[in-house]
Amino acid sequence: MSQFLQFLVTNVTSFLLQPSVLTILAFIFILLFKWYSILPNGNTKKNSPPSPPKLPIIGNLHQLGLQPHRSLQTLAQRHGPLMLLHFGSVPVLVVSSADAAQEIMKTRDLNFADRPKSGISEKLLYNYKDVASAPYGEYWRQMKSILVLHLLSNKRVQSFCSVRKEETFLMIDKIKESCSSSSVNLSEIFAKLTNDVVCRVALGKKYGEGEGRKKFKELLGEFAELLGAINVGDYIPSLAWLNRANGFDAKAEKVAKQLDDFLEGVIEEHINCQKKGDHDRGFTFSQENEDQKDFVDILLWIQEENVIGFPVDRDSIKALILDAFAAGTDTTYTVLEWTMTELIRHPEMMKKVQNEVREIAGNKKDITEDDLDKMHYLKAIIKETLRLHPPIPLLVPRKSIQDAKIHGYDIAAGTQVIINVWTIGKDPTLWDEPEEFQPESFLTSSIDFKGHDFQLIPFGAGRRGCPGISFAITTIELVMANLVRNFEWTLPDGAIGKDLDMTESTGLTIHRKFPLMAIATPYFG
Repeated sequence: MSQFLQFLVTNVTSFLLQPSVLTILAFIFILLFKWYSILPNGNTKKNSPPSPPKLPIIGNLHQLGLQPHRSLQTLAQRHGPLMLLHFGSVPVLVVSSADAAQEIMKTRDLNFADRPKSGISEKLLYNYKDVASAPYGEYWRQMKSILVLHLLSNKRVQSFCSVRKEETFLMIDKIKESCSSSSVNLSEIFAKLTNDVVCRVALGKKYGEGEGRKKFKELLGEFAELLGAINVGDYIPSLAWLNRANGFDAKAEKVAKQLDDFLEGVIEEHINCQKKGDHDRGFTFSQENEDQKDFVDILLWIQEENVIGFPVDRDSIKALILDAFAAGTDTTYTVLEWTMTELIRHPEMMKKVQNEVREIAGNKKDITEDDLDKMHYLKAIIKETLRLHPPIPLLVPRKSIQDAKIHGYDIAAGTQVIINVWTIGKDPTLWDEPEEFQPESFLTSSIDFKGHDFQLIPFGAGRRGCPGISFAITTIELVMANLVRNFEWTLPDGAIGKDLDMTESTGLTIHRKFPLMAIATPYFG
């Protein structure tokens, strides 16, 4: 028996000491250690937010659907206003309440000021050299200071008053010319207006007129579409090859190249005008005449004079210009489209705002920006539109820099954070009859959309809040005031408001799926 035991011990020991066996045992030991560490009596237990069941590899990606803001609202109703999903291997915290949003964007704003990496932003936005997608850090701070101080300050916004006025009056004239024969496509009119305003403000003139207009418009549409697409490679790296197989990467590279060629041409045109001393065009760089220049002028001046003490290269200039188009065209046009949609659906509210605007305008043919401060009901209508139809229902994702605790839940560093402002705007604990369009509620409320009231944050808040709020809202108010002042509005073919199709589009910016067609009758009162 002793010989048998000696034989057994010798052979078992020899077996256990084999490298492959030792590797397997070590792996089992690590698994057991990790399992023990998450047991109730372990020292590193995490209190994670509630999570719906997930599938292997893709996690919860299959639950997003074609309209993620609605799908995430449904999930939040089951799992709570703080919910942890997994997009592939990436943890994603979905925030669906105002108090949790305030915790993220105000109380712990610094910890959630970073952006996750995105293959699309890397391709289209010059390797994250814009403000919206740049990682949190010194570069981002310097670029944002350029936007806030030199491009989107109140002084600069006011300096573009004549551009907004001219383009708005051109829009009114165009509607008057076409309304006598047929209905007008307001969606198309709004898209052209916002594009023309941003082109003149950012680039100095309208681009894409005539034969090239359609191509330029389509290019900007593809740009916005790509920015709103889900890149599977960002969440499941092993499936990144799908983007090459289905042509997604090729399309992104093509659009990036076409945009780069266009912006290079714009910058070279500005530089050549400067060299020629085109003073009529205003290309002499100086602090004194800064408010007479477009975005490209200012950016070239900052680069040449090293105004901020921080190098600004050509790619940074192009990335900031693209930020202006991404934030200033599609979102503004979307708010205009939904505002007119709601007014046509509610003729009694249309009549009320028309009376307000026409009374303030008096005998004046056109509304100017000096009149807007008195139009309280118009401002309430725009706020209510932003509540029901935020142009970007899911704010651009943030990323946690360090571990944090939010409302008692442990949030790991590197977690992406999506704030569902569409759901917050329909929270029945915050709003009476939240599905109804009721602008009157804002007439007696101090709630605003500038990032201080987290019940209404269509432009975000905190460090990552949109710096272009003033520019966008001034344009929206001026356009809407002139539309309701100059025309009576009805639907084609005798349709009434309740017949209006309210189906939403898909993508980053949510506008109408079908164009808004309406009949405009000039008002001569």
